[in-house]
Amino acid sequence: MELPAALRQAVDRMLDGTALSDLQRAADLLSRRYRAEVRDGRLHLSDDLAAKAYLAARLPATYTAIRKSLEAVAEAQPDFAPATLLDLGSGPGSALWAAGECWASLDVADLVEASPAIRRVGEELARESGLSTVRWRAGDVLKPLPDLQAADLVTLAYVLDELPPSAIASLTDRLWALTAGTLVVIEPGTPAGWKRILAVRDRLIAAGAGIVAPCPHARACPLVEPDWCHFAGRVARSRIHRLTKGADVPWEDEKYIFVAASRLPPAPYAARVVAPPRIASGQVRLKLCRADGTAGEDLVTKRQGDAFKRARRADWGDAL
Repeated sequence: MELPAALRQAVDRMLDGTALSDLQRAADLLSRRYRAEVRDGRLHLSDDLAAKAYLAARLPATYTAIRKSLEAVAEAQPDFAPATLLDLGSGPGSALWAAGECWASLDVADLVEASPAIRRVGEELARESGLSTVRWRAGDVLKPLPDLQAADLVTLAYVLDELPPSAIASLTDRLWALTAGTLVVIEPGTPAGWKRILAVRDRLIAAGAGIVAPCPHARACPLVEPDWCHFAGRVARSRIHRLTKGADVPWEDEKYIFVAASRLPPAPYAARVVAPPRIASGQVRLKLCRADGTAGEDLVTKRQGDAFKRARRADWGDAL
């Protein structure tokens, strides 16, 4: 997956003139802080160089994860046509761009971001988004934001990993109260990210929310550690992306996990593919999370005709 053309061009303009060595050093520090899930009270995106390093090294991956999560929501809710978006912990506006690509109905967006540096970057990029109204505001997701209005689509992406675990319950309650339609929370696809998403999911189910995706049920997660639920999106690396990360391969895979919940009853489906399919001669093995709350591997053979053809087309993360 690539960034939308307008966003890619705006990012290129913004990075023009920045020394590659500076980007590489800032991107390395940024990556180490994210991998270690540092919670020292400092903002990861604390200055202009860190913000630019994020555009070069992380924006394509986070955009891909958000976009694929929202695509799963759009598939599960074909009649959902959000006009308004509220995104908390917005960074440079990744969710704004991903939502705009998924729903042509989107017209108004409110974005909340604590870091002045990345907020300035996001504001400049958002001028190219095509939405009629994009409003940015300074704000810490852990503090009251009394002026926010409920939105059709509410998103929180790659934020919980920067917060203390004790904050998840109250933040989930606040997000749900601001959700007029569907709430989507996205985290890195690590075992720790999965646990955070499970905590959000449990809280939403207790509040009466309908689970839209990726789970085909609202029962307890059937996966048991050391297994965990996550998905992957393939990211196309631009030249500056490769240079900043010192990479030779023109792509990378971003692992992510998400939960989407709605105020409307979700449309039922049979299962979701929760691991890469294993294809051999005349057979396909699919690891599935099923609507009855179980998980396991199904073997589909060529003798099963149409079911085999569907299984061969299935990909990691697909709903069946």
